[in-house]
Amino acid sequence: MKYIISLSVILFLTSCSRTVTRIDPSTQIDLSGRWNDTDSRKVADQMIFELFKSDAFKKYTDGLGRKPVIVVGTIRNKTSEHIDAGNFVKKFELVIHQSGIADLVESEEFRDKLRKERAEQQDFADPATVARWGKEAGADVMLFGEMNSETDVYNNKRVTNYITTLFLTDIETNKRIWYGQNEIKKLVKN
Repeated sequence: MKYIISLSVILFLTSCSRTVTRIDPSTQIDLSGRWNDTDSRKVADQMIFELFKSDAFKKYTDGLGRKPVIVVGTIRNKTSEHIDAGNFVKKFELVIHQSGIADLVESEEFRDKLRKERAEQQDFADPATVARWGKEAGADVMLFGEMNSETDVYNNKRVTNYITTLFLTDIETNKRIWYGQNEIKKLVKN
């Protein structure tokens, strides 16, 4: 009887063990079939590439005579899933920044923090090193958009189509410069 209890305890403990393996962050893993980091990265890369290659963006840039300054606004999650929109926005900012095709200015959240720091420097920093007011780079255009999903379920299958729509709009005129859409469709069989 002791042997059976000991064996049961050993089997229980080994069945509860967990293995953790570090993998390359770019490795595509899809466990649940829901939106994941791979989807965010692919959509950001593809959509910014499409934006910068578009005739509308090139025409706008030629009209400016310089690299445009972009601020990334809100990308709303209108899907039924929890998707970290802030992390998604950061992926777009990273692609824009690394492209060298456009300049990127801080979002509203970080601009406010920078302005607070600049204000405090006026009182506490050495006058020779104080950041001056009125030197911010103004954005020419704002990138914003939304994410939607459509799901169809039958028996043990689920198909979800994720649609990301982005708009690039001239801040001065409110004219839409570019409109892009990207879809990812996933089939999950249980």
